[in-house]
Amino acid sequence: MPSTQLRQTIIAQAHSAVVKLGTNLLTDTAGSSNDLDAAYLADFARQIVALRQRGVEVTVVSSGAIRAGCAQLGLKKRPKDVAALQAVAAVGQRGLMTRFHEAFAPHGIKVAQLLLTRDDFDERSRFLNIRNCIHCLHAMGCLPVVNENDTVAVEEIKFGDNDQLSALLTNAVGAQVLVLLSVVDGLLDEKGKAIDLVTDAEGARGLARDEKSSFGTGGMTSKLDAARQVTEAGDVAVIANGRSPDILPKLFAGQRVGTVFAPKKRKMASRERWIGLTKRPAGAIRIDQGAVSAICQRGKSLLAKGITAVTGEFDRAAVVAVLDPQGTEVARGLCNFTAAQVRQIMGRASGEFPKIIGHPVDAEVIHRDNLVVISA
Repeated sequence: MPSTQLRQTIIAQAHSAVVKLGTNLLTDTAGSSNDLDAAYLADFARQIVALRQRGVEVTVVSSGAIRAGCAQLGLKKRPKDVAALQAVAAVGQRGLMTRFHEAFAPHGIKVAQLLLTRDDFDERSRFLNIRNCIHCLHAMGCLPVVNENDTVAVEEIKFGDNDQLSALLTNAVGAQVLVLLSVVDGLLDEKGKAIDLVTDAEGARGLARDEKSSFGTGGMTSKLDAARQVTEAGDVAVIANGRSPDILPKLFAGQRVGTVFAPKKRKMASRERWIGLTKRPAGAIRIDQGAVSAICQRGKSLLAKGITAVTGEFDRAAVVAVLDPQGTEVARGLCNFTAAQVRQIMGRASGEFPKIIGHPVDAEVIHRDNLVVISA
């Protein structure tokens, strides 16, 4: 689909979006305190109101808690110690939400805070609770503002970023568009010019420039990873400059701003998104080329006959990655056996399973209804 058509038929007609704000956008560039930029947030609120008037439900993912905490505590640099990062984030979360409240109060919009960790998306019931809570907040006319719970999520502070969170949230709530706002005009080509349309987020990784601020944790690579997760599910992702005037109204009017990432043709259902793109695999199963063709091209279940190796330890009903002979992930699914049992039956015919396992079991290692193929 050409860029103009994609912008006008999908983005301009979207009714649900996730908008992520990077730390650099929220910094007061006019001052020297590194405090949050109240004037920018006020203008951001005005743009969100304009989208709501178009009928777009917006969920915001906001960085900035650690930066806000550093400003309030008089720290000039982001701490490196995990305990200090947690403490600073605890201080900064209140300041961050105060700024959001002040920005949206003049418009009569109530702001709701959700603090999440990666584990909240791994557990199916919590994944559904996130979705239901956000839908309910929108029904009440509130603006959900989501951030990682940096005060407890040690791994997220050390390795994670809100680009990943925004992609997971987009898939959880079923938003049609993910907008990653940063301080660059989009994904830049070799000449430094923003690319209009990207049809393969994974293939564009070679163009990533991963400059980060001293307070930020994400970079262009993490944004491309987020774009890949969203487009894989069949929705649109955009990287754009949040400092560009009226960037959100222009984008949702179908204008040519930012870099748009085209969606895959097949739109995943909510359960498929959780299995294939959200839940972290507990282990991996490697299969031969015949099994790859069966599940990826013919839509078959995964049988033990085509399994060549098992990695990790997992229980029955765990999500596992399915790898081709070269080790590339081609699918994910809910496994009907434990890792130990898969090792016992791999390469064998299903008729042998009761004797090997000791009791009647499923014929399929992963049934096709619980198997999500991941596009190459």
